[in-house]
Amino acid sequence: MVLFDEKATVATPPPRRPLSRATLAGIWALVIALVVLLVLTFLPTAYVIQQPGPVYNTLGTAQNADGEDVPLITVDGAETYPTDGSLDLLTVQVVGNPERTPSWLELAGAWFDRTRAVLPLESVFPAGQTTEERQNQSTSMMVNSQQDATAAALTEAGFDVPSDIVVYDFSPDSASEGLLEVDDVIVAANGTAIDGVDDLREIINDGEDDPVELTILRGGDEETVSVTPTETVAEDGTTSWVIGVILAREFEFPIDVEIQLNNVGGPSAGMMFALGIVDLLSPGDLTGGEDVAGTGTITADGVVGPIGGIRQKMWGAVGAGAEWFLAPQANCDEVVGHVPDGLRVFAVEDLDDALTAVETVAEGGDLDALPTCTATTAAAG
Repeated sequence: MVLFDEKATVATPPPRRPLSRATLAGIWALVIALVVLLVLTFLPTAYVIQQPGPVYNTLGTAQNADGEDVPLITVDGAETYPTDGSLDLLTVQVVGNPERTPSWLELAGAWFDRTRAVLPLESVFPAGQTTEERQNQSTSMMVNSQQDATAAALTEAGFDVPSDIVVYDFSPDSASEGLLEVDDVIVAANGTAIDGVDDLREIINDGEDDPVELTILRGGDEETVSVTPTETVAEDGTTSWVIGVILAREFEFPIDVEIQLNNVGGPSAGMMFALGIVDLLSPGDLTGGEDVAGTGTITADGVVGPIGGIRQKMWGAVGAGAEWFLAPQANCDEVVGHVPDGLRVFAVEDLDDALTAVETVAEGGDLDALPTCTATTAAAG
């Protein structure tokens, strides 16, 4: 048996051709790009991501601190009526905080996702503010919004809601510190009765640097205190006169209204809280079984104000199945051109506008007659 043929020739592979300079350059460029990408993954950023958060039906239930489902709004002391459909309040979630910001890879993903937004860190967390401080501030704003929403809704329902303007705290270098005290109730200024913070602000600014005579209740006793305002300049360059107090409005509600919503902060649910309370206290079905979503702050007088993250909230509404959306008129510049398919947006300036919009949707009325966000209204806002 022949194992080898001595006359056979063995073919040898041709010499390997060297890589061209262009190929080498491409390989090195790819390596460098991968290294840079790896480094960027771990480098800190100065941005956070805002995205749609949970949606809550103010006519439905929410979990309490024990994880039990309870009515989101409970009314005691007045007759309530069955409801149908939904009045959804929208939330946004912020991915990232001063202690841990999203990576560049996460930011890149969010940048190309129209349901999310990339924001500078300081626009959400002011310089020097910790995550805990922001949460505490957000919780306080939520509590105040619930109080204002309750006052606006009960007033709309025909109840008398008395209130007091109370000194809550003092700003730095306050002109009032040492003259006023926390829990003082401000009754009048320069002899004119005070019905709200705006009344006091107007009287102070009309007098400029003239001392303002404040009639207060301290421990139930009436006193008069004279405070000389100081001038302050806002970021936009406008000037005003202030007495350096942080005021709170304390209401005397004729019935008990409890709003149960854990782990949600900020003031932007105010309008939807108010609509939910009005629906519970009103005969008939406000929504007509429709799913209506919305957002907006609200004052005790029923004025609806602007909020943040409205584009993400519109996407949250679509995800929850809503076809109708109530947006503050002051947010129209952010709405125009960014309304998701399948969602119809109505612009509202106060609680009456919001009620009219919901009732028109429920009754199948003339929706074209309702105010909407257009390029013209956006520019005006």
